[in-house]
Amino acid sequence: MLDAAVERKPSLIGRMFRSLRLPLNDPFAVLGLLIYAVFVLTAIFADQIAPYDPTEILSTPDYNLAADLRPGEDGYILGTTSLGRDIFSQIVHGSRSALLIGITAAFMVALIGSIVGLVSGYFRGWVDVILMRLADIAFGIPFLPFVIVLAAFLEPSIWNVVIAMALVLWRDTARVIRSQVLTLRSRGYVDAARVAGSSDMKIILRHIAPNILPLSFLYGSIAIGWAILTEASISFLGFGDPQSISWGYMLQDAFASQALAKQAYYWFVPPGICIILVVSAGFFITRGYENILFPKLGR
Repeated sequence: MLDAAVERKPSLIGRMFRSLRLPLNDPFAVLGLLIYAVFVLTAIFADQIAPYDPTEILSTPDYNLAADLRPGEDGYILGTTSLGRDIFSQIVHGSRSALLIGITAAFMVALIGSIVGLVSGYFRGWVDVILMRLADIAFGIPFLPFVIVLAAFLEPSIWNVVIAMALVLWRDTARVIRSQVLTLRSRGYVDAARVAGSSDMKIILRHIAPNILPLSFLYGSIAIGWAILTEASISFLGFGDPQSISWGYMLQDAFASQALAKQAYYWFVPPGICIILVVSAGFFITRGYENILFPKLGR
């Protein structure tokens, strides 16, 4: 009789997920993951949560412009802008733009940096020299001015931030992962796989890549905050997409409408808090990964 309890080989997705080694034992990391989860759910169900279209110009029951209404006035949770737009709806839909930019940029930074670091650290030689010199060039480019110049030459779009981060910010991820790969490639199990006849691609994908995934995820979580901060910066400076509602656009709109002089704190404080929460969530996750990647730091 065949043994029905034969263990199945775990799927590739399962092995990759376990390789992330999410720091669920660290309360700060769990808090960061929960913050991300809340904003992701808000972005997914934004149409159901927001009571109004974020760009709709609203009116009061007596058919006047619903402008500069205070929180709770006429049923508006966070009040309205000077143009009569619902602030709460803009906050909710702004999470969609923020996470779209943040997650896409983080994925590109982590992907490009991981590939460059893997190839550079494993093959070394002239490949390593060329890739690291490209990283040196990327380190010499000031990031925010580069984004502004890129936005000035291209059409205003949220994707300018993604393009800029993909072109520049992979450098940090690549350098750190390269140093990790240099230590991994000299391990005994890698030498054993090489002696057994495994190809370089198989060694990289099966024995080295799973061990650097936590680093990739760590720098990806940092890149989410960087992307959202950058988008807010260029939107505040007037280089953002005026057709896209984002937290940065809200800050720029509040500044242009002199919300601070009007003491309309309900207008610009909520998007600022949202930006702080998302950036802090990435920092909390990195704290959790410190104990996993560098256990000696906790001694």
